[in-house]
Amino acid sequence: MQIIFNKYHGAGNDFIIADNRQQVLDPDNETLIRHMCDRHFGIGADGLILLYDHAGHDFEMEYFNADGRKSTMCGNGGRCAVAFALKHGISRNKNTFLAPDGVHSYREKDNIITISMLDTMPPVEINGRNFLNTGSPHYIIDVPDNSKTDVYSKGKEVRWSDDFAPGGTNVNFVEHRDDEIYVRTFERGVEDETLSCGTGVTASAISDKWDNGPGKYKVNVSTPGGKLSVDFEITDKMIKGIYLTGPAEFVFSGVYE
Repeated sequence: MQIIFNKYHGAGNDFIIADNRQQVLDPDNETLIRHMCDRHFGIGADGLILLYDHAGHDFEMEYFNADGRKSTMCGNGGRCAVAFALKHGISRNKNTFLAPDGVHSYREKDNIITISMLDTMPPVEINGRNFLNTGSPHYIIDVPDNSKTDVYSKGKEVRWSDDFAPGGTNVNFVEHRDDEIYVRTFERGVEDETLSCGTGVTASAISDKWDNGPGKYKVNVSTPGGKLSVDFEITDKMIKGIYLTGPAEFVFSGVYE
């Protein structure tokens, strides 16, 4: 079996992307997906994205974590899927795609991809810190200096804590700066720090402005892998009009046997 793939990254968050409209890859084969994502014995990636036809949208994306398991929404993965679809002519000019959490719109300019994120409920406090779902669950821990954060050890501890059983959570460490926030993320399914996380950046940006009350906001975000921005509106009952913007870069293509 030969699988033609492309490798993309969004601010260092890297993905294997394959056109699966002809069912060349069995999405239930966790062992295969895990091996493809392995950085020592496979291609190497934070996750795998499969694209399919969809009658009502440009495409449908299915996302798998590096552990081989089907996962929830991936913001940077969604942006990279858009870049892949545009490059390979999969787009139908509807400017929408279906992801695990629902329908997202998108736009592209000069390799910068913006996607809409679904409206979400306000953060809830767990042990004095914000927790919210932006397509995937995220726990926010504010820190004074992220260069000193032991993301792996602390993130792993929180990710598997009883507070988030049985599914666990992603964990974001957020340093607040004058004109931006600096975010480092421990991702479940990868079980390690990733260079950036789209849904985590979105959750961190919302958490950063939540105490300011209702209004429209734009938050610039730095991650170890690059820069992103998040636009959104806080209302009394929910957060809406959420858009995640950043680069989506082609890395290489190949054939996996």
